Amino acid sequence: MEVSIIPNTFYKKMENPLFGRYWFPLLFLAFSTFSGFSQTDSLKPSIKISGYLDLYYAFDFAQPKDHNRVPFAYSYSRHNEPNLNLGFMKGAIESKHFRANLALMAGSYSQFNLAAEPGVLKHILEANVGVKLSKTKNFWLDAGVFSSHIGFESAISKDCWNLTRSILADNTPYYESGLKLTMISKNEKWLLSALLLNGWQRIRPIQSRLIPAFGHQLSFKPTNRITFNSSSFIGNEAPDTSLQMRYFHNFYAQFLLGKKVGFTIGFDIGAQQSTKRSTIYQLWYSPVIIAKYSPTQRFSLAARAEFYSDPYGVIIPVVSSTGFQTWSYSLNFDFSIRDNIIWRVEGREMVSQDQIFQKSQETSRQNIFICSAITWSF
Repeated sequence: MEVSIIPNTFYKKMENPLFGRYWFPLLFLAFSTFSGFSQTDSLKPSIKISGYLDLYYAFDFAQPKDHNRVPFAYSYSRHNEPNLNLGFMKGAIESKHFRANLALMAGSYSQFNLAAEPGVLKHILEANVGVKLSKTKNFWLDAGVFSSHIGFESAISKDCWNLTRSILADNTPYYESGLKLTMISKNEKWLLSALLLNGWQRIRPIQSRLIPAFGHQLSFKPTNRITFNSSSFIGNEAPDTSLQMRYFHNFYAQFLLGKKVGFTIGFDIGAQQSTKRSTIYQLWYSPVIIAKYSPTQRFSLAARAEFYSDPYGVIIPVVSSTGFQTWSYSLNFDFSIRDNIIWRVEGREMVSQDQIFQKSQETSRQNIFICSAITWSF
């Protein structure tokens, strides 16, 4: 039976105005709160300009004719051509009681991951403002576009142990928009966030949808070498007339054993109503484990193993009797040429239960590719 992957674009369509219901109330609250602090407080802002470039070359042994790799991978997605995965310039301003960030980006990551965003929104990596709500506690309200509260991998490769992202990370939000309340304990061991969002990786909500999405993040760091994190999402990813609630939870734990060895384990699980008001839920889940070894300050190795099960095609639709059931293995090597320049090489294999990968004129259960990248930051 011939099967093929259907590109997952349904979950990234957007129609309504940017932050329509949140933006002006937040600005009013932010500035009224900001102005309420004593003028004797230290409010002198610090300004920081930073930048990042991630240049890569990837070779997919399936040799896709259109040079586009598998449609569920949104980083390093172009085959057999030197390319820019992600480049951005960022400006940040921060004082004792106020902060703001703006980062504009380009590259194949924004081209594919923000494909459904209209116009200039495809180039927004961050655009947010925040105000501190307490003079004595580390309690903040932020609004705008910011990095996702879900998972341990981000779009910025240098901050991740592996060169490419896991299937798990590529198919959960990299970014989100809305409001976020964050409290950090005095000893900085606990972080708690509550979020009111425009949806599952959306800058703007779906047309004809008035119900916002919700999320939480709870992070605990008993030491500076151990992290436990729990994050969730609750929302509807269809118009209100076709209400299908989605419930999702991400858990991960990270352990650093001295300066040379580290482990990360993670598990995602989600459920979505099969139809409007249905009591039947379609489940998907994904476990992942990553090990990192750094024999010197300049060299490191990282290995990753994961399994992604989406039998109903909620997140990754495929034409297959068993849905998307795929193992992935990767091994990468990093060399820090300088503190801000890193050369990375990774080999990766994906093996599916069915023949879901296109290979020339045939289909295959296996996909293999290699990728090399240089990242530079300032």
